[in-house]
Amino acid sequence: MILNGTKFQIEVWNEIKKIPKGSVKTYKEIALILNKPKSSRAVANACGKNPYPPKIPCHRVIRSDGFLGGYSGVGGIKTKQELLISEGYSDFKIN
Repeated sequence: MILNGTKFQIEVWNEIKKIPKGSVKTYKEIALILNKPKSSRAVANACGKNPYPPKIPCHRVIRSDGFLGGYSGVGGIKTKQELLISEGYSDFKIN
């Protein structure tokens, strides 16, 4: 798949593709992996701009406090919740 986005967005999306089903990472964890520890919000923004959900599974990225954050795919946060549950992950908080 050829990804169209900024260099940073593509870095984020490629890292997100590595998260296995049933697992999550936080926006902060992705920022740390990319050696950009102060870029948690930029990671969240890159997730929000993801034009490829669920192929790039941004639903597997949650906030550090355990809440889901947002979801750019069809159905929004409800779909994110359903996708995580269908993959066997339910240890998250709902606003």
